[in-house]
Amino acid sequence: MHVATFGGLVDEVAPGEGHVHRVDASLLDDARAGAPTGERVRAHVEALVAAGSSVVVCTCSTLGPVAEEVGGPGVPVVRVDRPLAEAAVRDGGRVAVVVALVSTLGPTTSLLADAARRAGTRVELEPVVCTDAWAPFEAGNLDAYHQGVADAVREVVARWVPDVVVLAQASMAPAAALLGDLHVPVLTSPGSAVARAVELARA
Repeated sequence: MHVATFGGLVDEVAPGEGHVHRVDASLLDDARAGAPTGERVRAHVEALVAAGSSVVVCTCSTLGPVAEEVGGPGVPVVRVDRPLAEAAVRDGGRVAVVVALVSTLGPTTSLLADAARRAGTRVELEPVVCTDAWAPFEAGNLDAYHQGVADAVREVVARWVPDVVVLAQASMAPAAALLGDLHVPVLTSPGSAVARAVELARA
């Protein structure tokens, strides 16, 4: 699903620019199981660079830290959630972090804390793990998945009243359309990641 999402965004933001995708679903399974993934991620990055890519985006929040560490020389590697994190902490305050995979929570909260340190702001993070939503995703029922994410957002907004909500996984982005009535900003990662990648590619 990320191929269509991110390819469409590149076509929208930078019409006529080329894009190439590599999908390795087993990497997420291995990362969730605690298996090492660094060398395989490095191989994918190197293959994309060899194919002519001038910037690489890792669309998986769980693998994002690894992708940044193994980035190829001369070619920037953008983890999908870094621009999102920078936007979320810009003004400080209370940030609800919504994930459907526990493996995403650690990398995302660490990134938000690091982004806040860099920005000189203070944030309070509230993890929201909606694990029940992941089963519909794996079954291909995206409507149920996005509704489950939206329900989790509404619950934390009513309970905790955050200043901003972060949908930590790129697959969650369509859930934001179900939350247009909220008074709290709901941030997603695909659009900001592609905008950053296009900016770097044109630099």
